[in-house]
Amino acid sequence: MIVPEIQRILLENREHYLIPADVVANVNMDNRLGHAFLVLTKVRYAKIPVLDNDSKFCGFISLAMITDKMLALDHVSLEPLDHLTVADVVEKPDPDAVVHDIVDVEQILHLLVDNPFLPVVDREGIFEGIITRREYMKSFNELVHNLNKEYELVPIKEKAASTVKGAK
Repeated sequence: MIVPEIQRILLENREHYLIPADVVANVNMDNRLGHAFLVLTKVRYAKIPVLDNDSKFCGFISLAMITDKMLALDHVSLEPLDHLTVADVVEKPDPDAVVHDIVDVEQILHLLVDNPFLPVVDREGIFEGIITRREYMKSFNELVHNLNKEYELVPIKEKAASTVKGAK
C-alpha cells in the first residue's frame, strides 16, 4: 500500500498524467499495414495503440510486428503492406495492463515498471488516451526534490531513540 501522503502528492499532478486520445498517434484495425508502417515511421514510436471504428481500444502494433510480416526466407517483400490489415497482426492487450482509473496510483506504478505507456479506456472500452512512464517520473522527480518542504522527515529509529531519551 502506498503511503497516503505520498499518494496525495502524486495525485496533485494527475491532470498531467493522461495524454488525451486526440493527440495520441494510433491506427485503425481496418488500416492496411502500409499505412501503419508509415505512421510508426513518422512518429518514431516503438508501439502505438490500435482502435476499432467505434474508438474502442483493441491492442497495439509495432514496427517489428510489421517487418516480421515483410520478411521472407531470402528477401524482404513489401507485398504484405498492401494486402494485410492491422487486424491481421494486432497484439491483443493484457486486460490487467489497461487502466480504467487514472487515480489508481498503485496499479499504474506496478504496470509502468514494464511498460513505457499504458492505455486508458473507459468502462465501455473507449480509448481515452495514454499514461506515460515519463509523466509519472516527472512527478516523482518533483516529489523527491520537494517532500521536505511539506513534511518534516525524521527516521523512525531516530524518533524512537529521542522518545526513549526524553523518558529518562
